[in-house]
Amino acid sequence: MAQKKILVVDDEMDMRFYVCALLESHGYQTVATRDGKAGLQKACDDRPDLIILDIMMPGDGGVKMYGRLKADPALAQIPVIMLSAVAERSFRHYLAMLNAQSPQPVPDPVAYLEKPVDHERLLERIRQTIG
Repeated sequence: MAQKKILVVDDEMDMRFYVCALLESHGYQTVATRDGKAGLQKACDDRPDLIILDIMMPGDGGVKMYGRLKADPALAQIPVIMLSAVAERSFRHYLAMLNAQSPQPVPDPVAYLEKPVDHERLLERIRQTIG
């Protein structure tokens, strides 16, 4: 059985290394990028089974990448776990405001986890989502 591939998009190098090492030690294949623009390109090129996405990044941040990902029919089915220092309540409010102005609402991610992340909780969400 092929390894499940997870794309990690986070501008913090320490966080990318930590998450990738954690996932690889549990049998997942990882690809990592440091911003939304590169993340969207990697999603197009590599078609990961799951994306772990930070929100606050320079340039094309996570919310912009998430919106573009969900608007692309070829990529929209890739599940996304948001992993951010931004409080979940703030993200949910922002998404609601964004959706109120959009003819095509952006769906909720499969999970939203706040940093610092509990690695067991992250792994459990991944298992629930992609096995």
